[in-house]
Amino acid sequence: MSLRIGSIAPNFTIETTTGTIDFHQWAKGSWTFFFSHPADYTPVCTTEMGRTAQLAPEFAKRNVKPLGLSTDTVDEHLGWIKDVNETQNTVLEFPIVADKDKKVAELYDMIHPDEDDNAAIRSVYIIDPDLKIRLTMTYPMTVGRNFAEILRVIDALQTTDKHEVACPADWEPGKSVIIRPSVSDEEAKVKFPQGWETLRSYLRLTDLDK
Repeated sequence: MSLRIGSIAPNFTIETTTGTIDFHQWAKGSWTFFFSHPADYTPVCTTEMGRTAQLAPEFAKRNVKPLGLSTDTVDEHLGWIKDVNETQNTVLEFPIVADKDKKVAELYDMIHPDEDDNAAIRSVYIIDPDLKIRLTMTYPMTVGRNFAEILRVIDALQTTDKHEVACPADWEPGKSVIIRPSVSDEEAKVKFPQGWETLRSYLRLTDLDK
């Protein structure tokens, strides 16, 4: 199954470290940061789980629910969480999917045989409150994720949903955004009364904070 941006995220019901969840029921109405790991008790994964837990307030203020996945059991996850908390100086409270049979990993195309026949790679899915996949990232098993970028793209998606804008290269909250070409100058006068800078007819920059 090919999962593409704009597709509805596939549903599943499975055991997690916080109980059984029906994914669609659990996720609907919130943004979801769904991310996979090769295995429990592995070094890079431990730092990533810890960083996600440390950033809980940042995810919460963006209405984002983190959901981890590893192809081990709930009991193994719970033991590993103790290590995560101790080594990363945090308290991990978000659920981790116990995908021992790799059903969810296969459903979300998290197994890449040329990287590893059995383990899930470091996949990221950002899923919106309507359960649509809005962004995907895929990291090799040896490279940890950049959490500043994960928060940045969530901010960008939420900004472009709220306003008829696009975010330029290296955009961060507070920086100028692009008025979409589909918005005429007359429409822009109403939508963006703060004004804008025209670099080209198709490239108009505005500041949302003004």
